[in-house]
Amino acid sequence: MVTIAQPRDNSFTNFNDYHLEIFSLIWLDANENVSKNLNMQEKLRATINHIKEFHDVEECKNYIEKASEDDRLVLIASSQLGRQLVPSIHQLRQLSAVYIKSENNESNEKWAYEFAKLKEVNANFDELVSQINEDHKRQRKMEEPVWINVFTTTRDPGKSTTGINGQFVFSQLLIDCLLQLKSNEIDKHELISCFEKEYEGNQSELNRIREFQKDYSIDKALWWYTRDSFFYKTLNAALRKQNIHMIFLYRSFITDIYRQLQHYQSKHSVRVYRSQLISSDELNCLQKSIGQFVSVNSFLSTSIQREIADFYMGDRTQMINLERVLFEIDADSKVVKTKPFANITMLSYFADEEEVLFMLGSIFRLNSITYDDDNQVWIIEMSLCADDEHRLKQVLGDMKKEIDADETNLCTLGKVLWMMGNIDLAKIYYIRCKGLRKYSLTDCF
Repeated sequence: MVTIAQPRDNSFTNFNDYHLEIFSLIWLDANENVSKNLNMQEKLRATINHIKEFHDVEECKNYIEKASEDDRLVLIASSQLGRQLVPSIHQLRQLSAVYIKSENNESNEKWAYEFAKLKEVNANFDELVSQINEDHKRQRKMEEPVWINVFTTTRDPGKSTTGINGQFVFSQLLIDCLLQLKSNEIDKHELISCFEKEYEGNQSELNRIREFQKDYSIDKALWWYTRDSFFYKTLNAALRKQNIHMIFLYRSFITDIYRQLQHYQSKHSVRVYRSQLISSDELNCLQKSIGQFVSVNSFLSTSIQREIADFYMGDRTQMINLERVLFEIDADSKVVKTKPFANITMLSYFADEEEVLFMLGSIFRLNSITYDDDNQVWIIEMSLCADDEHRLKQVLGDMKKEIDADETNLCTLGKVLWMMGNIDLAKIYYIRCKGLRKYSLTDCF
């Protein structure tokens, strides 16, 4: 999903029922604490950590309806309760997939096959877990939201720092600020504490966290980022949900990834591909932004091989109110100054993938959007831009002068957040800057 950034009102600090991954499991079953259920949940947490359990259809429905469209919910339900719930929530964007735990023969569950998001009906719990794990590999590639900011050059670039252009500019300033902030062991310890609390009871991830504490080194930043573990899941979620405090705690590791991309910067021009599912509204917003600059507020994973991107796109008939899009990106290494990109195949945990990774905050020009009738997919052509191109250089330069900081520190970060309108979070960093550490957002997780 592509999310076109709009001004927000301190939403980054809302941690009610908060968890650190994008995907969650919703468990709906009238039977409580059945040993088979507990065993299945334990196995599933190795793939999707957060499980919210319900025994009442209405409570479950209310929870799903109130979830953000940027969340991704995977529902696992008993046949009886699933039959009551699925028709009323099937169209919701936040619902990614549905699986039914059937106590009967699957052929008796004909109702289930009316719903495209319903992926599997199975009485064999091990087979159901295996199917959920397999499906999730594609879900994560295609359905994680991509947060995009648009810079509209047809407007006065200095006009509004709270509108769309302001969001674009501040996202660039925030990234620059975080890359320059010095790291410290206290913040790293707070980050580890967040991990340990999030994955309490999940032994496989707790083992990886201990491995991370013991073996992490700067030259393995991309290896950890590409590994299917807590590191990738929580960092990606923080960036895509714009959880600024988690991004702040992650800053030293983001800097390590930046330096590795810089060191292995591609020397030649490349064309790369990325497939995505987006809503019609999101596609419409992008169509209105043709010719403009867009920035991606996360690391952008792409493939040299179009066939790989096509593979993850899936069958058009399985899509519900979603459009299949293929990003075609031309990247010229000569324009890169501050936002590197690199072929990370030899640095990745999965060394057989031809992956090109773009730095967080990379800026692109949106060139065209056309529909491929033969393959039933929208082709979105973009080209990588330098961050000092056209009016961007003037606007970013003016905003940096307004911040007026000789040295980047927590007060600088506080000022950027204050200018973004994120007052509560800005206050916390001002307090930290003055050496008073009694306030911590970790307590809110």
